[in-house]
Amino acid sequence: MQRNHVTVALTGAAGNIGYAMLPRLASGEVFGPDTTVELRLLEITPALGALEGVAMEMNDCAFPLLTKMVLTDDVEEAFDGINWGLFVGAKPRGKGMLRGDLILGNGPIFTGQGKALNKAADDVRVIVVGNPANTNALIAMSNSDVPNDRFAALTRLDQNRAMSQLAAKAGVAVSEVTNVAIFGNHSKTMYPDAENALIGGKPVYDVIDDHDWLRGDFISTVQGRGKAVIDARGKSSAMSAASAALDHVMSVERPTPAGQHFAAAVLSDGSYGISEGIIYSFPVTSDDNGNLEIVQGLTISDFGREKMKATEAELLEEKQVVSDAGLL
Repeated sequence: MQRNHVTVALTGAAGNIGYAMLPRLASGEVFGPDTTVELRLLEITPALGALEGVAMEMNDCAFPLLTKMVLTDDVEEAFDGINWGLFVGAKPRGKGMLRGDLILGNGPIFTGQGKALNKAADDVRVIVVGNPANTNALIAMSNSDVPNDRFAALTRLDQNRAMSQLAAKAGVAVSEVTNVAIFGNHSKTMYPDAENALIGGKPVYDVIDDHDWLRGDFISTVQGRGKAVIDARGKSSAMSAASAALDHVMSVERPTPAGQHFAAAVLSDGSYGISEGIIYSFPVTSDDNGNLEIVQGLTISDFGREKMKATEAELLEEKQVVSDAGLL
């Protein structure tokens, strides 16, 4: 999409992910060197002081394309007239908290944000990063008048992790790896599909002889990568999540190269036999206007189908939880 100016709302803007995203949003990298940027930075009231410090640093960077920053704890002010909503802020999972508790804890946040999106620009797009991202996106979408196809949840991080693992195993640059699909939920059940991916234009299964690894450790490594980063670093994977979120925005903003696709969790339309009405990750493409389309016709093995149905079941359970709570 070609614009002279873009207004971007970032929730949880003083957090680690937001801190990693902001310089790249303002530099011209994401929206292009001729597009000016206004940032609407949303935080909870106790974090507004920290947000002031982040804004000081942004000012000190003297980005020529950054025209304005609005710092606020008011979601309607943050979303007024925006072209992009980057939903990073979410209630974190506490010690001993079940996934269902986390979903319900985030419900009111994303209900309110969905309603506030009605003040956004006509061309608004949304990417939900805060976990549980798929179901948070479903809640926001269900409480908004914005068209359903404008919402997505972040699984580009899982795609990037999968690409990195495949490249390392094959001993090639990550740029050689294309068409890695992620199916399902951004959770330990999601399915990184190597069966339809390519390395140097050749099927992964032709390039990597260790098929047991492709069906075993490759999948479990990608599924458990977030936990592995926390175990090693003592903190969550903020840098890679921020980078993947911006990769998603850039992929939506630009037409997808012919014959390629990328991963995004979008509203299921029944493709690949997946239940309609859940936010499920598929391989997608973007057109010149930022519209996403699910790629059709990929060959799915019985092994892959089993994995896809397992992650679908988890999303259906999550949908039932929020439906029973009256959040949809």
